[in-house]
Amino acid sequence: MGTAVSVHVRAVEPTRPDVEAAVARVFAHLRTVDAVLSTWRADSDLLRLQHHETEEVHAWVADVTELALEAEERTDGLFRAWRSREGGRLVFDPTGLVKGWAVAGAAAHLDIVPEVAYSIGAGGDVVVGAGRGPSATAPVWRIGLEDPTRSGRVADVVTLRRGAVATSGAAARGGHVLDPRTGRPVTRPGSTTVVGPDLQWADVWATAAWVDPERVAAMLSERDPEYRLVVL
Repeated sequence: MGTAVSVHVRAVEPTRPDVEAAVARVFAHLRTVDAVLSTWRADSDLLRLQHHETEEVHAWVADVTELALEAEERTDGLFRAWRSREGGRLVFDPTGLVKGWAVAGAAAHLDIVPEVAYSIGAGGDVVVGAGRGPSATAPVWRIGLEDPTRSGRVADVVTLRRGAVATSGAAARGGHVLDPRTGRPVTRPGSTTVVGPDLQWADVWATAAWVDPERVAAMLSERDPEYRLVVL
């Protein structure tokens, strides 16, 4: 989906067939998501459906549509997966949540591997966790938050054993996030990061917070107190 993904696994033994197989399943999962839901490739199920080229698509299309509706309701419309094209026609674009959803799903392939800890990074979003057994007490991961005003400089560090970090902003990709209230790109300086138990929702809240950080800060404390917002 136009981004790079990396997997880092900690284990006592340097090479293990079960770990290698699990990592292969992680990437296979992500490639399937790309084939089904990517807006970067014309042959994805999502784009073929939108272009009226097929009516038979993977069940994930329906799953993500339901998730997008839930995200819109939970954020009071600050997150929205529908955008207007020329002529006013609405088109479904779940890009803002598919990455977090996909990586969270892929991480499940490592959750069942015994005695490992792992980190998956995808375009600035990170999920960390541990497999079955003693790895539950694995050392924490230190996740750097890049300074949005100075590329390559770490502005803050988040420490986690299990959980996720998602960041939204305009420094890397410009005004790619639209304010649903105006339809205009959000291009101000800075960034918004959300830390919490699930990358899927951390990603949604980080995008919504980039649109309106003060409002999301208030909503998080009421609706999703397990998530916290970092504004840089």
